[in-house]
Amino acid sequence: MTNAHEILDAIENTQMPAIETAAAIAAESIGSGSVMFASGTGHSRMAVEELFPRYGSFPGFYPLVELSTTFHTQVVGNNGQRQAMFLERVEGLAAEILANFEIAPPQSMILFSASGQNAVAIELAMIARAAGLPVVGVTSLAEYAASAPRHSSGKKLADVVDLVIDLCTPVGDSVCALEGHDTPVGPSTTLAGTAIVNTLKVETAKLLSARGELPSVLTSAAVVGQDRSRELFEDAYLDQAERSAAVLRTRRLVP
Repeated sequence: MTNAHEILDAIENTQMPAIETAAAIAAESIGSGSVMFASGTGHSRMAVEELFPRYGSFPGFYPLVELSTTFHTQVVGNNGQRQAMFLERVEGLAAEILANFEIAPPQSMILFSASGQNAVAIELAMIARAAGLPVVGVTSLAEYAASAPRHSSGKKLADVVDLVIDLCTPVGDSVCALEGHDTPVGPSTTLAGTAIVNTLKVETAKLLSARGELPSVLTSAAVVGQDRSRELFEDAYLDQAERSAAVLRTRRLVP
């Protein structure tokens, strides 16, 4: 628990300016009626799921995740973790994912990768930036400093984004050493990632509220009553549907 508190303290003490800048980027996209795409492979998907949809969340954050790279509950066999870990490193997959969308401002993108090494995250960033989108990368700078790049470009995620938010997690993710073992336990990046995205969400909401542009927030009936809760869910889902329809590609790519 002490190690977890230290990571959260480090995020609060060092990353708030970057989180606030990311919130301004998100607010510009969402307030304009568009989206901030959010993507992560492996366990980084958990941070994406914190953004939307869930209580205390609002439309405009667009989850961009592939089941084939994130489904880790069936560890072996078909849809197993070996395949998922392989696919997230395959160059060219990101382009196929984004071929489903019209990528253009005022959209933006936030990408989660603790290692910053996976091809999907790196190439999503490259393609989005080439299309003029501001791109935020959430990654571990300790990991960045500790390993050589794997991507053919020689780049890691932190090299190809406009703004980096540091997870403040250690090399190897786990934070608890066991006496007599060289294999620490207690991964920390999920804790760090969800803390960052929920802070980002709150800061974005503040900016949107100040501009009179905050979408309907998914809220429990225990807080606002059954009727109001259902109304908010319907409004939020229809809002997200409109945003989704606006970013899906509906025309042929030029040969």
